[in-house]
Amino acid sequence: MKNKTILVFDDDKAILEIFTIVLESAGYNVQISATSHDIIEKVAEVNPDVVIMDNWIPDIGGVEATRLLKSHADYKHIPVIYCSANNDVESLANRAGAETYLSKPFDLDDLEQKVEQVIASSTT
Repeated sequence: MKNKTILVFDDDKAILEIFTIVLESAGYNVQISATSHDIIEKVAEVNPDVVIMDNWIPDIGGVEATRLLKSHADYKHIPVIYCSANNDVESLANRAGAETYLSKPFDLDDLEQKVEQVIASSTT
């Protein structure tokens, strides 16, 4: 199941570092981006198996960036895990078209579990 690539969009360097350390130690290849305006170009370059999207990422924001990805014929199949500290993270994830969500602050085991779940779902 490992050997998969995860592309993380978040403007918080500490969060990016946590995602990278946790997911790389779990056997994933992790790529990061602190902006979302170029989501299609980034996804084309990285070809991720999963995208993790922050709600408050600069430029166009997480909802719009996820919608852009999901409206693109070549990339709409890529599962998105939507992340936010907002109380309405589930609603935001649904509005964006994400497969699932992760509330911040998150448990590291929950992070790994969500990634494994969306990868398993996308390969069946």
